Amino acid sequence: MKIFKTIIIGAIIGIANIIPGVSGGTLAVSMGIYDDIIYAITHIFKDFKKSMKILLPIGTGAVIAIVGLSFAIEFLFEVYPLQTSMAFVGLILGGLPIIIKKVSGKKLGISHFITFLLFLTLVIGMTMLGGGSENAVVLNVNFVQVILLFGIGMLASATMVIPGVSGSMMLMLIGYYSPIISSITDFLKALVNFDVTGILNSIGILAPFGIGIIIGIFVMAKLIEMLLQKCETITYCGIIGLVIASPFAVLVGMKMTNVNTFSIIGGLVTFAIGFIISLKMSKE
Repeated sequence: MKIFKTIIIGAIIGIANIIPGVSGGTLAVSMGIYDDIIYAITHIFKDFKKSMKILLPIGTGAVIAIVGLSFAIEFLFEVYPLQTSMAFVGLILGGLPIIIKKVSGKKLGISHFITFLLFLTLVIGMTMLGGGSENAVVLNVNFVQVILLFGIGMLASATMVIPGVSGSMMLMLIGYYSPIISSITDFLKALVNFDVTGILNSIGILAPFGIGIIIGIFVMAKLIEMLLQKCETITYCGIIGLVIASPFAVLVGMKMTNVNTFSIIGGLVTFAIGFIISLKMSKE
């Protein structure tokens, strides 16, 4: 039962990571599994068996969701933008009571408030900077582009690990979101059609990006683990700021279409459903 629950959480996190404005890290925090993921990543060599017990079901859920549900989620955001966005807002805020418990009863000072405010402003500022559009770059397989893709992968993965910051939004801001998504689609098409040239070209783009993601996740997880060990309360104040600002990022990125009384009522219903699911799953 616990494995099934973790797979479901992994599916939600996986879908979140491919939607600009939605943070997989935030949902991991909201569902009470963030600390476990950070531990599993940073101790994968020291405690391989325990790490895989955590990462394998999460990874399985994420892959299943991305492959099987990405088109459905894209359709829902296109046809029912408010209802779908509010479901994610509910998922984010449903775990907030559990996160707040991490700092309740602790002595809080001005530094904690400033940290909270700083990270709250960071997400809102990045969202406003994004403006919901991008100038897509053209990807080619050459030495400079390979090095650049490696760096972009590290940047994207780092933002995926940080709660409240959307890795997809970061890619969109720098113009790499659509090209990377297109490269993944081209790779799958080439694989189905046994197009060797297409497969090799896609691998030339996706391999350095993927290696950058793996290294970036490990480096950022190590940094976050260190912060949680040395200054836990102030780190969680920052995380709370990121989480509270996340709904703003989700709603600003929403397409303002089909918004009427019916969609508003539907949005409130999906918010409540998401909130309850997150609240239930975040309880240990």
